[in-house]
Amino acid sequence: MMDARHLILVIEDSDEQFEAVRRAFQRTGITNPVHRCGDGDEALDYLLRRGIYTDPATSPRPAVVLLDLNLPGTDGRDVLDSIKSEEELKAIPVVVLTTSSSPSDVQHCYRTGAAGFIIKPVRFDAFLKTVENLKGYWLDTVALPAG
Repeated sequence: MMDARHLILVIEDSDEQFEAVRRAFQRTGITNPVHRCGDGDEALDYLLRRGIYTDPATSPRPAVVLLDLNLPGTDGRDVLDSIKSEEELKAIPVVVLTTSSSPSDVQHCYRTGAAGFIIKPVRFDAFLKTVENLKGYWLDTVALPAG
């Protein structure tokens, strides 16, 4: 079970989509700290502790990553590939949260090591239910690796 000190890293370029995630977290009682990276390059800098993210005290390892696939710069598929190829990162569960319903994306992400693939519902009430399910499994039920 994850407690409120465990960070959730949300890799999402859309301000509107991130706001929906933030609102859904509030409504479902997710109190964990959240860090947002707005593109794939920033996400890799954060995870690999490069650039402005070199200090582990200010850039803690996330307990779980929510990853959009369609990102500017380094695409989410490449971010996933990089996470799962780095020894110090590959144990972090990455849940793909995307609008893509492409069977090739689903297959690629699972083959690469994604822990889950969720297609974002368009309606907020359906999205809220999706986040409730995500919370129930990833934050309330499973044991996550230590950062």
